[in-house]
Amino acid sequence: MTDFFIRYLLLTITGALATVCTAADEQAMFHGDPAHTGVYDSIAPENLTIKWTFQTGEAIMSSPTVAAGTVYVGSSDNFLYAIDAITGKQKWKFDAHGNVSSSPAVNGKIVFVVSLDGNLYAVDADTGAQKWAFATKGEHRHTAAGMEYAAPATEMMPDQWDFFLSSPTVVNGVVYFGSGDNFVYAIDAATGALRWKFQTSNVVHASPAVIDGRLYIGSFDSYFYALDAATGTLVWKFKTGDDNQAHLMTGIPGSAAVANGLVYFGCRDANLYALDAKTGDLRWKYSAGGSWIIATPAIFDGRIYVTTSDSLKFLAFDALTGAEIYSLPTNIYGFSSPAIAGGHAYFGTFDGKLHEVDLTRQSYAHEFVTAGFRLNAPRYLDAEGKLKSSEVWIGDTLDDAIAALRGKVFSMGSILSSPAIHDGVLYFGSVDGTLYALGNHGNSTKQASAK
Repeated sequence: MTDFFIRYLLLTITGALATVCTAADEQAMFHGDPAHTGVYDSIAPENLTIKWTFQTGEAIMSSPTVAAGTVYVGSSDNFLYAIDAITGKQKWKFDAHGNVSSSPAVNGKIVFVVSLDGNLYAVDADTGAQKWAFATKGEHRHTAAGMEYAAPATEMMPDQWDFFLSSPTVVNGVVYFGSGDNFVYAIDAATGALRWKFQTSNVVHASPAVIDGRLYIGSFDSYFYALDAATGTLVWKFKTGDDNQAHLMTGIPGSAAVANGLVYFGCRDANLYALDAKTGDLRWKYSAGGSWIIATPAIFDGRIYVTTSDSLKFLAFDALTGAEIYSLPTNIYGFSSPAIAGGHAYFGTFDGKLHEVDLTRQSYAHEFVTAGFRLNAPRYLDAEGKLKSSEVWIGDTLDDAIAALRGKVFSMGSILSSPAIHDGVLYFGSVDGTLYALGNHGNSTKQASAK
């Protein structure tokens, strides 16, 4: 038996084990498990019809998590919500005193979430009562002069595409997360006491992947780090690409996935990387032709699945070699990380579509569109479904760019949230402020709202 075949067999077994482990954790953190494999122990939704919707007060960038019959999700209205997974009714909401674009993590009877106010909050999963809060040195977006060629070139500008806060990962009684203060933190889950912190040179909004005693995370400083999960000691770091002109093609805002001794992550330098988890050595990389890769890869059955931004693709790779197996067009940017259940992958795009891919047939199966897509897509998309860039991106200042993104693109109900799947129901949020539940357990179109 060749070494290659042995490695391939181990990778396949690891993918299956990841599915089993996800069941034990009840998909209680970002992308399904501490290694962020994106595999959910659930049947695939029988259809993408609405089971129920729940309306928050502002945009949802947060990815939902599901545990013990409850869906937890954050909103830009500053609240963390607990929603009954069956009925879509609110159980409680928690005031996080800032935008919640972090995805909640559930560990036993505690929910952990990061807020734009710079705190990690621990909240009682049953009541929504605060147990403790840990204060960082403060949150902020990635910032640089002349961001994205915007005028004036010397002005320090926040990055309007830095949407997400780091989502907590909980392993062995420790909560791990990154912060806009440039640090990676390890916090005692029971008490909120600091275990350790590690400083990078820029904002850390990626979510840590933790497996086999190591933590893996990228920073906007262009380095990817492997840390000892118990002590925070640096094990190795890997340098990605630089772009000091417009600050477009540098930094790692997205999160990594880990399986079979390999770490996979996308970068703004337009590459998807596979590194040796022990040494940090490059195994392979894929060039996306100038396109960011923000989404976290999903790992299943010996393959890697990921969405891209400007190259407008859903991609499948051989996990060991990096050979591209196939791609499907998305027509618009994809920041949503694929979720896999029952041999199908699900992800959202900026046009307000939720896509389903049949991984066996290597083709799209179904799609769901938000109300914003139906209302505004004809204004901003061409006949092929691609963005009318000349009509959307008007003006040369940061203010112009923000107005175009928030006022035009987002009006289509953009889906940046990554889906979670549980018991044949798929949950995700939209910038229209809605938490959607799609699936076959009831066909009623119920709607609840924040109270």
